[in-house]
Formats: sequence, structure tokens, C-alpha cells
Amino acid sequence: MKILGILGSQSRQGVTAQMLQQVLDHVDATIETETIFLEDYEIHPRDVHTNNDLQFLVNKLAASDVWVLAAPTYWRELSGIMKKFLDCLRPELVYFKKNGDTIPGPFKNKHYLTITDCYASTLENWLTGVTDETFKTMDRVMSAAGVIKVGEIVCPNTLHLSRLPRAKQQLCARYGAKLSTYVRKDDATVKRYVQLFLMIALMALVTMTLQLFLGKFLPLTNFWWNYLSFTIIFFVLLACLLHFVTFVKHRRR
Repeated sequence: MKILGILGSQSRQGVTAQMLQQVLDHVDATIETETIFLEDYEIHPRDVHTNNDLQFLVNKLAASDVWVLAAPTYWRELSGIMKKFLDCLRPELVYFKKNGDTIPGPFKNKHYLTITDCYASTLENWLTGVTDETFKTMDRVMSAAGVIKVGEIVCPNTLHLSRLPRAKQQLCARYGAKLSTYVRKDDATVKRYVQLFLMIALMALVTMTLQLFLGKFLPLTNFWWNYLSFTIIFFVLLACLLHFVTFVKHRRR
């Protein structure tokens, strides 16, 4: 087994690099690790120039079981060098159908972890999701390639930060240990069904509780009033939950 760290930042010693290194340092000693600093390579599409560097990086990806994608967030987006790398990898990650649609390519069922950081304060990132687009971009590419997500790590408030906070060091260490015991296929199906059941059960409980309160003002003893109120309340709760899952699910603190 091999874990490949891919550093898409402007500095080899910055916070992003420290987070990546902290993860790799806590991988089991029996597992091979390697770090690639993207700034060391000439990365451009194959159809523009002969690109030995890109082929070298593709070979590194193929030889690894887990990828750790580490890149800072600039202007609320993924860093340029990492975005360019992922753009140039597109023909390597997916197969194209005649109509232009894509299906997962040769890296399907590998695993990945994403890491980012930003200057925004912890509160600002929590409220507005400054780093969300960075995670979404990497997730979108990996999802198209059929690569399975292990997790994500974020570190906001890095403007005057030179050393990774202890809490983030511990979080990175936990993920390093987790990568050491990953499974080859996504075995979270049962977990997702359990989570779905619990969410629906909670929503039903909240809905019925609100109905009891509304019963003081509305004739909810009538079947249709009871049905209508339950449907509306449940829909609002479901809409809020879907919004959270779609837009606010990324780690922000």
C-alpha cells in the first residue's frame, strides 16, 4: 500500500504543507508515503506540448492507493496550481462517451483525503463557507473519477499563522491513522441507510411536536388539517436538511 501527498501551494513549509506532512507522519510505519510539490513540475495539457512531467505524475497516481490533496483556498476558490493539475488530469481520470458524458476511468475505487486552509477567521468560514468551493471542486473531480472520499481537513484563520495549532495537528494525526486502515471499496452503504432512517425519525418527531403546539390554535383533530400541517412542516424541515447537506456539509472549523 502507498499513500501519495499532493501539495498544491506556493510554499513547501506553509500551513498547507504542515497539515499534509502531519497526516503523512502519522500513517502506519509499514506503509509507504511520498509527497509531490506541484510547483516543481511543468504541468500543461498533453495536446499542447509533449508533457513528460504530467505522465510522471500520472504514474505516481497509478502507483498509489490513497491520494491526499492539499491546497490552500485563494479568493474563495481552489489554488491555481492544483486546479490546473486537476484540469490537465481530466483525460486520465475519466473515459469519454460519444456524447461527451464521462464515466470513471482507471483510478476508480482508489481513495482520497482533501486538505485546505484560508485567511478568513474561523467564524467567517463557519458562517459563509469560504473554503466550500475548494472542497467542492476537488470532490467534483474525484467523484467523476470514481475515487472514494475518506474525509476532509480545514484550517481557517491562517493569516498570521506560522505553526499549525495543536487541535489541527491532532486532527491530521487521526486522519493519518485512519488512512492506514482504509478499505478498498466504499462500505458506507449501511451507514448511510442508518443515517437516513435517523434523520427521517428525527424530522417526524419534530413535526409531531410542532403539531401538538399548533393544535392549540388549529383544529388538527380533523384528518385533513392534521395531514396538511404534517406535510407542510415535514417539507420545510426536509428542505432545510437538503440545503444543509448540499451547501453546508463541508468542514468549516
